This record gives sequence, C-alpha cells and structure tokens, in this order.
Amino acid sequence: MKYIILLGDGMADKNIAELGEKTPLQYANTPHMDYLAANGEIGMAGTVPEGFQPGSDVANLSVLGYNPREYYTGRSPLEAVSMGIELDDEDVAYRCNLVTLSEKGKYEEKTMVDYSADEITTAESGQLITEVSDRLGSGKLKFYAGFGFRHLLVWNGGPASVKLTPPHDISGRVITPYLPAGKGSEVLFNLMKESSTFLPAHPVNGKRSETGARPANSIWFWGQGKRPALPKFQDKYGLSGSVISAVDLIKGIGICAGLDVVKLEGVTGTVHTNYRGKVRAALEELHNGKDFVYIHVEAPDAAGHRGELDTKIHAIEMVDEMLGMLLKELDCFERYKVMLLPDHPTPLHTMTHSSNPVPFAVFTKGQQKNCSRTFDEKSAAATGLYLAGHTLMDYFVDHKI
Repeated sequence: MKYIILLGDGMADKNIAELGEKTPLQYANTPHMDYLAANGEIGMAGTVPEGFQPGSDVANLSVLGYNPREYYTGRSPLEAVSMGIELDDEDVAYRCNLVTLSEKGKYEEKTMVDYSADEITTAESGQLITEVSDRLGSGKLKFYAGFGFRHLLVWNGGPASVKLTPPHDISGRVITPYLPAGKGSEVLFNLMKESSTFLPAHPVNGKRSETGARPANSIWFWGQGKRPALPKFQDKYGLSGSVISAVDLIKGIGICAGLDVVKLEGVTGTVHTNYRGKVRAALEELHNGKDFVYIHVEAPDAAGHRGELDTKIHAIEMVDEMLGMLLKELDCFERYKVMLLPDHPTPLHTMTHSSNPVPFAVFTKGQQKNCSRTFDEKSAAATGLYLAGHTLMDYFVDHKI
C-alpha cells in the first residue's frame, strides 16, 4: 500500500460575503477534491489541541501522528533541525523574521506593515541577515540565514518562557502591546530596535525601494523553543517516507521523524512555485520504494496572511490541480490511499491562524461511493465524523484509534 498526504496549508476559512457567504473551499473550482469527498471518507479533525496557539508547527505534528501535548517544544527548533543547526541543551532557538514596520515615530509605536517584507527573496534577505549577524551577533547570540523572510537566532542560555507574538498575527496593528515581554525580553527588544537603525539604509533595501517593494527594515522574534525529540515515523507506523515542502518548519518535523526530505528547485511557499515538480517528486519517491509521502503546500496560508482573496482561491485550485495529477498517475500502483486536508484555517478576515477544526478526506483506490458531497468545511462537518488531530494518521493507515 502506498500512502500520500496532500496538505494545503491554511486552506480552511470562514464564510465570505463577497463569495455569496461561501468559504474559499466552497467557492473554488475543485473537481478532484470533490471526487475524493464523493467517493471516500470525509470528516473534521481538531489539529490544534486546546491551550495551544494555532500554527503550522502544532498542526502538522498532529497530522503526522505526534500529539503536541507530548512532543511540542516550540517552532524554531524544528526549523533549526532543517537548517542543519546543532542545538545543545542550553540553546533556545527563536524565529527571526525580516519585517516591514511603518517608518515614522518611535520604534515602540510603529505599525506592522508586512510580516514578510513583501515576500523578500532568499538572496536579498541573506545579505541583510549577514549584516544583522555582523552587528548584533556574539558568542551567545548567533544568527542564521534561512529561506525568504524566515531566519533564526540561537541564544545559548536564552529564556524559553519569554512572551513573543508572531508578526503575521498583528498585520496592520501598532506593535506596542506585542513587543517581547517577560524575563530576557529586554535583550530581544533591544536587538529588534537596534536592527531598525541600520537595515533601512542597507543597499538591498535601497534597491527594493527603487522597484516599489517594501523594505525589510527590522527583525522580529517569535516561536522560541528547545531541541525536540520525536520517535521515528517508521517505528510508529512501519512505513518508510519522505517530506516535500518549501519551508524549513515542515522539513524539520520530517527530519525529526526520520523521514527523508526531498530537495526540489523552484519551491517558494507562494502560488509562484514549482507545484508540478512537487507532484513529480512525490511519485518518484513512491516508485523508488517509499511507502509514504507528505506533500506540504504553503501557498493558501501565505494568501490568507496577506488577506488576498483571489490569491487564496487560486492557491486552492492549484492544490486541486496537484491532486488531479496525483490521482492520474497513482493508478499504476496496485494499492494506494490519499488523504487531503489543511493543517489549520487561516481566515482572510483575521489574516492569521485559527484553532477551529479542519475538513479532511481519505480515499482508497477502488472506492466508489458516488455521494453528492463536496470537499469543504460544511460538507465535512455534516458527516458527524470528528477526530483528534493526532489520531488522523492512525485512521489513515488503519491503525486502531
């Protein structure tokens, strides 16, 4: 049996008046998703346990079968694993975004204009983080360049309990109530504030301004944690597997779970990505003997965070096209199962994550129920099937729940 999960990050949403009170999943043209819903099993899953902040870290751990209450230690250490950064017992990793803050006024009173600095490229941001490291790094404070706007700070002996806010949660808001708080917060705040004194004048930002792109004029810390330890996926489920994603978080979870990470050119985390290459890579992994492939698509989440309705619909339809490509090619295997789902909702009206349950569909080769169901939040909820997120994998591979 071959097992494939296709996860559209943040696809789930709320009803939108502009769409006739439909959600983007209901409105988008998704014939292949609807085929799964009509011929397979659909239901709702709670991927974010009560008491946890909704995010792709917690939710994707759940989907892969790891109960966050047992295994979650923070987002950034998972990203550090993907980046090849060794963490010791005293290290705390922090996500370090390059962001765009409003230009005028005191730092504490600025507004979060863009949590991704207009989706700054990896080449541009690498130069900026090098400057940050040269000016602000030390023996205990080490900066590491990542992918796009996503970078890391590792603080040896740093505080893990400091209160930090994801920048994508406060788009358009004054940052005053969301600045670092608690023990150790003054160090992180001073680093953020100091970065804003030299980043605006960097040549990279000068060139961006000339093209009309937003400047990456500050760093912003969040998502801290210590080194994780996950049992191997193959030991839990008896399946060899691979992960395909553009983002370090998902790659890091895969590495910690003992899954292979597929390197692929042209993946970006937006709708402008090599999505066909992801499908081809997944099929190649299966043909080469892997039992399981986890395909993560960031684009719907990115659109949700930016409040871009048309882009989110386009991203969902892109995921549907990927599913159609998979279904067409998977028939060469004698037996296979596909699971489709978001990890969490990213509602356009809030432009951040929600902990609400998400729809999922499981299809096994040969199933033909021919129901009238579609793949969306309303149709999935109507079945009455509800699973805790960390039991989804058991349900998918027919382990006892």
